[in-house]
Amino acid sequence: MFEEPEWAEEASLAAGLRPVASRPRPAAACPIKGSKRRQLLATLRALEAASLSQQLPSLPGSDSEEEEEVVERKKKRPKKASLASVSAEVEEKRKKQHQKQGLPGSDSEEKEVKKKCRKRALESDSAAEEKRKGKCQKQAPSNPAQHLDSVDPTGPKAWKRSATGDPSKPSSVATSPQTPHALSRKQWRNRQKNKRRHKNKFRPPQLPDPAKVTAPTEETEVPPAPTQDDHEARAGALRARMAQRLDGARFRYLNEQLYSGPSSAAQRLFQEDPQAFLLYHRGFQSQVKKWPLQPVDRIARDLRQRPASLVVADFGCGDCRLASSIRNPVHCFDLASLDPRVTVCDMAQVPLEDECVDVAVFCLSLMGTNIRDFLEEANRVLKPGGLLKVAEVSSRFEDVRAFLGAVTKLGFKIISKDLTNSHFFLFDFEKTGPPRVGPKAQLSGLKLQPCLYKRR
Repeated sequence: MFEEPEWAEEASLAAGLRPVASRPRPAAACPIKGSKRRQLLATLRALEAASLSQQLPSLPGSDSEEEEEVVERKKKRPKKASLASVSAEVEEKRKKQHQKQGLPGSDSEEKEVKKKCRKRALESDSAAEEKRKGKCQKQAPSNPAQHLDSVDPTGPKAWKRSATGDPSKPSSVATSPQTPHALSRKQWRNRQKNKRRHKNKFRPPQLPDPAKVTAPTEETEVPPAPTQDDHEARAGALRARMAQRLDGARFRYLNEQLYSGPSSAAQRLFQEDPQAFLLYHRGFQSQVKKWPLQPVDRIARDLRQRPASLVVADFGCGDCRLASSIRNPVHCFDLASLDPRVTVCDMAQVPLEDECVDVAVFCLSLMGTNIRDFLEEANRVLKPGGLLKVAEVSSRFEDVRAFLGAVTKLGFKIISKDLTNSHFFLFDFEKTGPPRVGPKAQLSGLKLQPCLYKRR
């Protein structure tokens, strides 16, 4: 009889098997001892563990353990019962309660339960539709223009269906991927235009109706031919315009000559061309009329407040407007005569005796480069204590104080000054005596800026 070794019995016990009946072993076999035995036991245990892991489902106790684990997991999970099952359970509970209590209002309660179930079903349907729409939007192309191009523009029903969300009638937007080569509105219009051009290309040209062509020509009024009077009127207007421009140009030239040279040169200029002074005076008056107040009117108003017996000398009188505005005796002097009362002379040498005048007036007439000669001549003809009135364009004064200082050196004293007007300054001086400087002394304050007019 052979006997099994001890390690075989231990292995069978570890595997959970019944102990096998001892078998006779040959007497010649010797038991394994020491380290070899321990190695064999370790390998056997490893093999048994592997075999147990594979045989666990087939063991009688494994099914029950798995079922228990599944039941526990189900208990731990939240219950997600369907609406239909919930409604069925609620109805069964209601029926049982009514059967027990025997209440007559069970039908109405059942109806209410059914309404609630329907509402829940509709809500679930709407939630499902929203999920489906979200998925469609995610799957839609990134370029909205391509998506709009794929939609048929002539399908308003498709838009209504998509707006109402009717699943039974799919819209054209959903079926757009199936329609190949969908055209946009612009492409469709271009195709229609090309079709019309193609039709018109092969259409025979239509000749115009002669009756229709001649009808408008008969009805339209032909403008009358320009007459000789019209030509003359236009020519006259053109000549007047050109003459006005020429006069303006000559006035600017004369004005520049008067301010850039001495008074003797200006006198020679007007003697050689008597019409030049008339032209200059006319241009000067057109410029002064634009001012809000003319200085000659202001001087006349001041002289009216003084005695009418005062003798006045108007240097640069022009058209004698000052003499016509006051009752005083006035001596009028200018380079040319526009009035019989004017005495033609150089204002640096007037034909008057010494100290015979009460008032000397220079109204916009301190022109030329010899202003000092004019003021010295006024000092000669004025009586002691006589009045000197000066009115000049405000833009000519660079330094008013220097001008007043230079005039006082010529034998005058400032009485009053008016710098409020925007176009001219007005000064009143009183004669104190003869000039206090020699004829060769330089007075820089008397150099005023020329008043030049720009072309307009």
